[in-house]
Amino acid sequence: MNISIDKDKCISTGNCVLAAPELFDQSEDDGTVIVLNDTPAPELHESARQAAAACPALVIQLRE
Repeated sequence: MNISIDKDKCISTGNCVLAAPELFDQSEDDGTVIVLNDTPAPELHESARQAAAACPALVIQLRE
């Protein structure tokens, strides 16, 4: 799996961080998403899927 984001569309809700704190964080400057690990281990794939589904702006793209 590979995780990418469209940071320009991020609306800083933090849902991704709540769903997968091991994969995502938020910028201290503007609250936008930061990907901590763009190639997660298989045991984190479900967390990545949950984070992508929880994003209201649909900024998280997953390539499996």
